[in-house]
Amino acid sequence: MIRVHITDDHKLIVGGISLLIKESNIATVSGVSYSVAECRKKLAFQAPDVLLLDIELPDGDGIDFCGEIVARHPALKVMIFTSHEEYSTMRRAMANGAAGYILKADLAEELIVGLETIMSGQSFVSFEIEKRIKKIEERPVWLTLRERQVLEGVAEGYTNQEIADHLGLSLQTIKSYHKSLNQKIDANNPTELVKKAIEMGEIKRRMHP
Repeated sequence: MIRVHITDDHKLIVGGISLLIKESNIATVSGVSYSVAECRKKLAFQAPDVLLLDIELPDGDGIDFCGEIVARHPALKVMIFTSHEEYSTMRRAMANGAAGYILKADLAEELIVGLETIMSGQSFVSFEIEKRIKKIEERPVWLTLRERQVLEGVAEGYTNQEIADHLGLSLQTIKSYHKSLNQKIDANNPTELVKKAIEMGEIKRRMHP
């Protein structure tokens, strides 16, 4: 039986997941915690096979905590479960040592498959996220240095005129670069451009709201 420790601050969600695991007949809930501090304390005395970990916890970020836990307990496999569908968030989780990333909306259909997959030594990513990855891989993007500079300016919330002034280029030239970016990244406005560029890994995050 796969021993699973659940960490989420919503008791109803924990109850639902516990029932799913119990009915699977391949796993059991070995522990439950509702915060980073409580999970850290319990894992010092427990040895589950999998930590099912939410990202948004009342006293910390689950992805940052994942990195800490993997370093402390290298044999423990961490499965992130969350409502965050962004490709960039998934990449950050995996970079911090997560063995799996599953969306709460798909939990009932994918949880058991995910647990078995990561216990076999493979990584598991929610099917919806996997589809997005395939689309990104099928549509490679090559940006010139100027395009990247303009993209960074847009991500930081600057207007075309401000970007033009900063780069010492004409407003029309910046508009041309902006149009090229929209075409390459398949975006219709600055907000969509930044969002898709983040998902593609072209920029890390938007500097200003």
